[in-house]
Amino acid sequence: MLKSENGLKTLRAEAYGRIVDLLNTQEVHPGQVVTQRELVERTQTSLAAVREAIPRLEAEGLIVTLRQRGLMFPNVDVTFIRNAYQLRVILELEAIANVPRNIEPATIEEWEREHRDILQRLQEEATEELAKKAQALDWGMHEHLIRSLGNDLIAEVYRVNAIKVRMAAQKRLLVTPRNAIRVMNEHLAILEALRRGQGEEAAAAMRKHIGNSMQLALGGEID
Repeated sequence: MLKSENGLKTLRAEAYGRIVDLLNTQEVHPGQVVTQRELVERTQTSLAAVREAIPRLEAEGLIVTLRQRGLMFPNVDVTFIRNAYQLRVILELEAIANVPRNIEPATIEEWEREHRDILQRLQEEATEELAKKAQALDWGMHEHLIRSLGNDLIAEVYRVNAIKVRMAAQKRLLVTPRNAIRVMNEHLAILEALRRGQGEEAAAAMRKHIGNSMQLALGGEID
């Protein structure tokens, strides 16, 4: 019996992860309605596993059950966007404040080198492939900052919120060379301040970076 329960937990975790992947890779979009069987087909998992994963997705605000209609990925409105980005600011400023204690200077220097390398390559030949590499570096750096706090609760809250941020940014912040160049420059402002030990400047640069992303997600423009 225990073996069977463990197997179901594994399948549930797999179904959950694959549904989250659909959101992260923008294969589904906010407001889209699907059935449980459609999710089975998309995730290549079992109906039982999908059903087991749904309560967790509902609790995290990543899916809504519509009576007699199916399942809907939540609509993204102004409140959704502002809430997600406000939480992001709170979490990431805490991470920035603790960088001197939690992250080695060599790591900051390596991130800076990686950003300068991709930025230079983007400026020489702006390609979608390079833009995707920039996005991976972007996501990886922010996640590392949060993980450096050593707080599993914060890391989990951030993980779920990051999914919502990506949902909010789907239509406005596409993975393009132009946007990648903006992000790399904004990251470099953060990293340069961290390398110099200028915590307040790093926090201000992070706040500006997240604020710019929110402004674009809301349909606005930035200078």
